[in-house]
Formats: sequence, C-alpha cells, structure tokens
Amino acid sequence: MSVRRALLGPQNRTLWFWVFVGPFAVGLGLFTYVPLAWSVYLGFFDAHNTVSPTDFVGLDNYAAMLRDDAFTSSLGTFVLFSAFIVPTTYALSLALALMVNRIRFMQAFFRSVFFLPTACSYVVASLIWKMSIFNGVRFGLANTVLDRLGLDQVAWLSTTHPPWYWLVIVTVRLWLQAGFFMVLFLAGLQRIAPQLYEAAAVDGARPGWQVFRHITFPQLRATSVAVVLLLVINAFQAFDEFYNLLSDARGYPPYARPPLVYLYYTALGQGQNLGLGSAGAVILALIIAVVTVGQARWFGLGRKED
Repeated sequence: MSVRRALLGPQNRTLWFWVFVGPFAVGLGLFTYVPLAWSVYLGFFDAHNTVSPTDFVGLDNYAAMLRDDAFTSSLGTFVLFSAFIVPTTYALSLALALMVNRIRFMQAFFRSVFFLPTACSYVVASLIWKMSIFNGVRFGLANTVLDRLGLDQVAWLSTTHPPWYWLVIVTVRLWLQAGFFMVLFLAGLQRIAPQLYEAAAVDGARPGWQVFRHITFPQLRATSVAVVLLLVINAFQAFDEFYNLLSDARGYPPYARPPLVYLYYTALGQGQNLGLGSAGAVILALIIAVVTVGQARWFGLGRKED
C-alpha cells in the first residue's frame, strides 16, 4: 500500500474528511482549547495587567477566590437564577412542543415562529427589553400596560426591593431559549410509537392528562434529562442579560451579579487581575462539570429504557 493511499484512504475519503472538518477543528483548537489551556496557566501566576506573567504563586489565586465572599455569593445568584429559569423554560418548552405537535394546520409555520427568537442575539434582546419594554419610564410598554390597568408604574431595573429586575432577566431568557428546547421536545414526541397511544385507547385511557402522565411524559424521559442538563449549564453561563440589563454590576448587591459578571470585572475591571479571574473561571468550569456529571448519573442519562 502506497503512502499516498494510506494517508488519503480509499477514494480520497480521508482527504475530503479533513477538507470539511479541518477548518472547524482548527477554529475549535485556536479559539476554545488554547484559551482554556492559557486560562489554566494564568491561574497559577500573579497576572496583573498582563497575559504573560512570570511571578508563580501556585494555588494562591484559587484559595483567594474560594475565600472571596463576592464570588461565593455570585454562585448563590446562579442558584436563584436556576430556580427561576430552569422550571419555567422546561414547562413552557414542553407545552409549546405538545401544542405544535398536535396542530395539523401550518405546523411548520408555528414551529418556525416559536424557534425564531433563538436566532436573536442575547445582547440585542436584552437592550430591547431594557429600552423598549421594561425601561421604567411612563412610556415604556410594560408601564403603559400597567397604567391602562390602573396600577402603579414600576422601576423595573432598580435593585431595590421588590427586585423586579428578576422578572426582566427571566422573561428575556425565556423568550430567547424556549423555542430551542421546544424543538428538542418535538423530536422526542415524534419518536414515541403511535401504537402506545392506540393501546392506551383500547385500554380505556382518556385523552389528555391521563395519556400524558402515563405514556407521553415517561417516554420523554431521556429528552427531559438532556433539556434539564442544558438549562442548568446555560444558567451557569448567564452573562449578557445581567451585564446589559444591570449595566453597573459592580455597584449592585451580590445577589444581582452572577459568576461570569463578577469574573469579568475581576479580570477586566480596574484591577485587571487576570490570574485571579482565570482561577475563578477554572473553578466555575469544574463546578459545571461536577454538576453536569452528577445530574447525568442521578437521572441515568444514557441508560437503556426498560
């Protein structure tokens, strides 16, 4: 066998594989894995205002980050944000999927309409929510509706109590991501064998809640686990809506600042402590990995169905 044939494979299949996969692999390595490795490297150095430090400090940055009350409280913000966004997105996405799956007229149209917000930038959506809908002035859409209903107007993005900004943050993310998870649930619904519903009808099961509880929902178990895992990971990575809606996060109370916003100001704020920020990013990545693996094992992701 010639060297050329060994490298390119039969019918040049190996060559065409690298033609299509190579650019993506190069981009993934340069813009994902190299920055990740460099972030781990910076975490072991005193890196103030530089990305090429020389003062090795070992695990001091990691210890300092774990002792930082602001960082630990930002993790509490994630827990609170997850408590809002995970169940609401799950319920809304599943409801939309069930509705679209039952529609027999213009199903593709409604599927596209609900999925369309996924293509919108988080930054753009956040600015629309902030400047047009929940801007807090009397002519904002939300306050106009309240005024028509005879209710008092609200300063939506104020961090005083009650914290109305949570409604703004949750609704913008809900609008952006519900369509994507709806598509995942739709794929799961279309994999359910019609014979199960026919057998249930023969056994006297009533359409609606009874069929959903005993057939549809159990058959969506694998999809539900994947959706919950993705929602939790997305909640960990919350940044755009908090940064753009609450623009001056440094002056806000800790419960209005998620981990990525705190790390952003640590690494790129006035102090520009890239070593400390990198250590925090590595800790956050490890937490995400542990939570994801723990959830997967708890829910039995990948386990064969009975």
